[in-house]
Amino acid sequence: MIQPPAALELSAPDITPFKTKLNFSLTKKPITILQVNLGKRCNLACTHCHVDASPHRTEEMSDDIASRVIELIHTFPQLETIDLTGGAPELLNGFKPILAAAVASGKKVIVRSNLTIYFVPGYEDIPEHCAQNQVRIVASLPCYLADNVDTMRGEGVFDASIRALQWLNRLGYGRDPNLQLDLVYNPPIPISIDFRLTPDQVVLERDYKMFFEEHFDISFNNLFTITNLPIGRTKFQLEHHQLTQPYLQFLESHYNPSTVTGLMCRDQLSIDYLGNVYDCDFNQMANLPALTSEGEVLKIDRLLAAGTLDLISEIQTETYCYGCTAGCGSSCGGALV
Repeated sequence: MIQPPAALELSAPDITPFKTKLNFSLTKKPITILQVNLGKRCNLACTHCHVDASPHRTEEMSDDIASRVIELIHTFPQLETIDLTGGAPELLNGFKPILAAAVASGKKVIVRSNLTIYFVPGYEDIPEHCAQNQVRIVASLPCYLADNVDTMRGEGVFDASIRALQWLNRLGYGRDPNLQLDLVYNPPIPISIDFRLTPDQVVLERDYKMFFEEHFDISFNNLFTITNLPIGRTKFQLEHHQLTQPYLQFLESHYNPSTVTGLMCRDQLSIDYLGNVYDCDFNQMANLPALTSEGEVLKIDRLLAAGTLDLISEIQTETYCYGCTAGCGSSCGGALV
């Protein structure tokens, strides 16, 4: 068996291995979503970023890997959605060519935006470009209060995000049925053992909509609540307060088996900027690669050569998977149940 690279090790004797908790092998459904991480460069350095992205990072997708992603999009009609992320995906090489290929192939396109990228010189055309291509924008806005957002994401980010959302509304986003605008809520990273699950998504969405309509005349479609997993800067912050182990124990204690059917890793492949394949974006950041049934580390070239997306016999799991299965569950599309 080919051995994968060393993965991020979060397991501990008093945390039940996720696979043991499941008591069965977690397998893939037919793959319909391709999430592409274009790199780690970003104009922000958010405290909760599991990618550890920042303006100082230089990693981004090469033209060669981007061409393979485009080939993958054209080769497999079963792919319904192309989900572009980063870093700030709009900032990274390959963004527009991959977006164009996905749109030309009739795929739904999601761009995960930090919103403030629209004000970076050279990227002011992004909102109009997305609107022209009817791209769905999923924007990070971890709170509707300015102080909380600026603490997590940087001074002035809340005001810039509000201006960006108003810009998108003027283009029709959040109002035209063909221009979907969703927001993402992340809770603050714990600094004590007073852990809490994400708030009820339906209730919080109502509160967000009322607040933004009343104060800024902003409309959007959906709010997604996403649990912070102990990866990247979140893990660093938890370790700083010696909370990684207690936080994992908390997540395990709230494990909800009814979330497993809807886990995002089941119908998704995640591709990194080097062309490596993972079961999900979190496994990508933890360096836990997807494996074929023969134990081979999966890369994009292997998918193309095989002519199939169904080479994975079992999804790779770790203890941070409890973050996706605690309470109402968590995914790139928000709560699961």
